[in-house]
Amino acid sequence: MKQKIVIKVDMHCQKCRSKAMEIAAAADGVSSVAIEGMEQDQVVVIGDRVDSACLVKRLRKKVGYADLVIVEEVKPKEEKEEEKKEEKKEEKEEEKPTCQPQCHGYPYFVYYQTVDEPNPSICLIM
Repeated sequence: MKQKIVIKVDMHCQKCRSKAMEIAAAADGVSSVAIEGMEQDQVVVIGDRVDSACLVKRLRKKVGYADLVIVEEVKPKEEKEEEKKEEKKEEKEEEKPTCQPQCHGYPYFVYYQTVDEPNPSICLIM
C-alpha cells in the first residue's frame, strides 16, 4: 500500500531544503520526495511502508521544527479515472433546474422601522 506523507518543516534557505530532501529520500520504502507549499515549507514523501513518525523525528533532529500534516493512501490511476467519471455523472444529474416559488423574478422588499428611545441618556447596564 503506497502512502503520501506531507510534513511541514521549518526551512529558511535552499541548503535546508536540500538537507530535508536528502533525509526524506534516505528513509526505507520512499519512492519519491518533493517540496511543495506556498512558502516551499512542505516535504511530500510517497512510498510503501514508510514510518512517518520516525521520518518526522529525523527531520526535527537534523533540520529543525517538523510537523506531520497528512498521511493518506495513494490510489492507482485507474481508480482515479473511474472516480472522475462517477463525479461527472453525479454533476449532470444535479444540474437539472428546479423552479421554486421565489425564483419568478418578483421584487423582494425588506422593510425596516427605526424606533427612537424617549430618554437615551439613561444607561440600562448599570
